[in-house]
Amino acid sequence: MTDLSKKPGEAPGTAPARPLSKRTTAVHAGVRRSQYGEVSEAIFLTQGFVYDTAEAAEARFQQAGPDEFIYARYGNPTVRMFEERIAALEGAEDAFATASGMAAVSGALMSMLKAGDHVVSSRALFGSCLYVLEEVLTRFGVEVTFVDGTDLDAWRAAIRPGTRAVFFESVSNPTLEVIDIAAVSELAHAAGALVLVDNVFATPIFSRAISQGADVVIYSATKHMDGQGRALGGVILGTREFVRKTVEPYMKHTGGSLSPFTAWMLLKGLETMDLRVRAQAASALALAEALSGHSALSRVIYPGLPGHPQHLLTLAQNGQGGTVLAIDTGSKEAAFETLNALQLWTISNNLGDAKSIVTHPATTTHQRLPDETKAALGITPGMIRLSVGLEAPEDLLADLRQALPPG
Repeated sequence: MTDLSKKPGEAPGTAPARPLSKRTTAVHAGVRRSQYGEVSEAIFLTQGFVYDTAEAAEARFQQAGPDEFIYARYGNPTVRMFEERIAALEGAEDAFATASGMAAVSGALMSMLKAGDHVVSSRALFGSCLYVLEEVLTRFGVEVTFVDGTDLDAWRAAIRPGTRAVFFESVSNPTLEVIDIAAVSELAHAAGALVLVDNVFATPIFSRAISQGADVVIYSATKHMDGQGRALGGVILGTREFVRKTVEPYMKHTGGSLSPFTAWMLLKGLETMDLRVRAQAASALALAEALSGHSALSRVIYPGLPGHPQHLLTLAQNGQGGTVLAIDTGSKEAAFETLNALQLWTISNNLGDAKSIVTHPATTTHQRLPDETKAALGITPGMIRLSVGLEAPEDLLADLRQALPPG
């Protein structure tokens, strides 16, 4: 195999003449070509690998080289291409690909924590993330403190000497609160804690989480990386030491690895992600601006709008408002009436897809939360989450306007 992550003509392992843009990196990084010189990345649909001799097998199990593989649960050439490409895109030293976004969240946390450890987490989380922190980790003796993620004083009060980790969604789901990565990281690092960021809404295109202080960045690759609703996947990014010495042993023994075929689909998705995400974010901003002040809506939530509480932080941290917005119709009945009247938007619970998707969080993704918790988080009965796809924004807007009840 040849590493073609460098520019053509350069020997593997040498630095490029100048830094490549994310758009270029998403096409070229991490490529491994076989002796056949294929253009499209090869799919290595194999669960195991053969050895010339018993001695060679023994040597590989003792210490596999950078281009040597043992078993698909441990690693695979197609999966490794995806890991190297997303690591280059994110600016991380290494990555471990997982079977889903939640496998990445739970794997990153479970691999590093033990009974007696203390974690501080933002309170506004996706329902499954909240389950892992609130029920799974505490079941095994990990102490978890939840805070308002936008309140730096709350972080400061909760983080203490000996705190092992802090965890948060850089942009919360579905209320779109934006957390100051640099400020929280500074507080965490002062106490010796690692910073783990679920960065799905920021996307690898707008993210600069590692340079802003995050130690570990987690993605559901199911979302913008695939971008076409085809497959589940996830990835944990960080230092090579954390990924290979902490995450890899846990993941390879518990079985949360990514399949080679899914890795190939995600590689193809990465090639167009920059174009898709930028177009989606531009459409999301246009929709948010057009819907602001609509008589049927009590609020429009979008970090790219000047009225958003963390608007300036959003611009400084990500540069864009992202591909998702939320609207509040005032009641569950009005929300359901709107969802059922839509013609172009698809009712589902994914996001980051080429198709525009609407979700009613209170009855789907966050339905297990007690009503008082939903109210505290701002997940109202009338809230609708809008994941903006690649359709023409004027068509999406017309569909929303005809579906919204009279004000």
